Amino acid sequence: MKDLSPEVFFRTARSGGSGGQNVNKVETMAEACWPVADSVLLTATEKERILLKLANHINKDGLLLVRCSETRSQLENKQLALKKLHEMVEKALRVPRVRRATKPTKASKEARLDSKKRDSAKKESRRSKNNGLD
Repeated sequence: MKDLSPEVFFRTARSGGSGGQNVNKVETMAEACWPVADSVLLTATEKERILLKLANHINKDGLLLVRCSETRSQLENKQLALKKLHEMVEKALRVPRVRRATKPTKASKEARLDSKKRDSAKKESRRSKNNGLD
């Protein structure tokens, strides 16, 4: 995976949660912003895949946004946001393996038919001789 950190920039804001009066004074929430379309680190197909897979995280300006306000430290939040961004991009670029259809084995076919016969016999034994029409 390529390191996107040279192209990522950060915005900060005041975050909620624990921190006491510190929350009201210090901007600890970090938001990692990465311009996907302007990236020189990825190919056109990789960019297209990211734009498709992560459309919910990309704003109208084409920025992939990841927010983090888990800790009281702005630096730690920036590192966590960058880590999350890398994980999201890596997951979006992963191409799933194509499933190849296989035929059922002879043993599995026989086992299925055998269980059908057993179920049928079980239900047949529950019936009375003349279906209760005496």
